[in-house]
Amino acid sequence: MTAGERIERAVASVIAGKREEIRTVLTVLLAEGHVLLEDVPGVGKTQLARAFAAAIGGTVRRIQCTPDLLPSDITGMSVLDQTSGELRFQPGPVFANIVIADEINRASPKTQAALLECMAEGQVTVDGVTHVLPRPFLVVATQNPIDMEGTYALPEAQRDRFMARLELGYPDEDAEHAMVSARETAQPLDAVRAVMGETSFQAEIDAARAVRAHELVERYAVRIARATRAHADVRLGASPRATLQLVRAAKAHAHLLGRDWLSPDDVKALARHVLPHHLVMHDPHARASEASTVVAEALAATVAPVMR
Repeated sequence: MTAGERIERAVASVIAGKREEIRTVLTVLLAEGHVLLEDVPGVGKTQLARAFAAAIGGTVRRIQCTPDLLPSDITGMSVLDQTSGELRFQPGPVFANIVIADEINRASPKTQAALLECMAEGQVTVDGVTHVLPRPFLVVATQNPIDMEGTYALPEAQRDRFMARLELGYPDEDAEHAMVSARETAQPLDAVRAVMGETSFQAEIDAARAVRAHELVERYAVRIARATRAHADVRLGASPRATLQLVRAAKAHAHLLGRDWLSPDDVKALARHVLPHHLVMHDPHARASEASTVVAEALAATVAPVMR
């Protein structure tokens, strides 16, 4: 059994009936991306993030986002050391291998923006001093639908930092019954044990990054992204950052399948998870499904290269 399969099995013991979603989150984590889980409360978004943290090992911190949360509550701050009389940096919860930003869109826009440097650069700057975050560094953020009370829509720049956006959805009847039965006597999350350490997981990340990508496959990803920019319903198409994220995620997908080379099918498989949330539609009230339709049309209109 591969390392990826062991992680998936451990997470599936907590989140039943969501194999595809679990595989997608694992793919994003191996690609050193960040994942945004959006859905109604109570469907297991936070449990999924915690299960991954438990299975992968390393350190994990959770941030419960609220309207009064300050940027320094995330990044940390300089405090006066009473003994030495000097300012000492007190790291915030972002200094962990896996950071769970729970209900991120309940935080104010200013606090949401505090995550930008962390997610993009892997570092925090406080009082002019830069502090490097641990590796691997992965943000798993959850958010409620923006039409729910007390939420702030994530700005485009913030959404662009996430490699993938997923909806868990309600479990089917059998999976929901299994969850109810299992949790009458125990908490499945407590039984999850790390299947590898952070060093081993970093080695998996390095292996995914080393997957070979032929120029034809890279250009295929570029053409898909460019097709979204030319769509009549789209004001802003997939950014170059989104194209890069698509290729990185596709490489991780290939690694999980046991290949050291990238296939057009890897790009196809990840495009529907990576690209839609990067699009800005002309209609400000457009739903996520409409952006997904644009990506599906871009895939249909873009001819995949034949690899020999």
